[in-house]
Amino acid sequence: MLLAVALVYTSFSAATGAKEPSELVNAAPGTSAQLTGEVVKGSIKRDGNGIAFRVVDRDGKGPSLPVTYVGTVPDPFRGGREIVLTGAVAGSGTFVGEPETLITKCPSKFTTKSDV
Repeated sequence: MLLAVALVYTSFSAATGAKEPSELVNAAPGTSAQLTGEVVKGSIKRDGNGIAFRVVDRDGKGPSLPVTYVGTVPDPFRGGREIVLTGAVAGSGTFVGEPETLITKCPSKFTTKSDV
């Protein structure tokens, strides 16, 4: 059941125009958005009941955006994984995630073969 809800939510989020860090790094404070991107390896820090980390665009390039989040952290969450998180940009330029909105996208086990 939980997996089905996560799949529906992820599919819906893909259709709603989630923004990547490069689109939010200079956003005005209070800008609400759904953030999608890749967690920067080595950037995850436990902070009381929450976590702080940095996210870059899904292609691994561009400026990184600092993120804070308090809530349930999915088991597959780690550096290098893609995430989707609903929240808003704070006055400090940090993206503050809403509780219980963090979704970790697992890497696909299906890959395309390079030209041979």
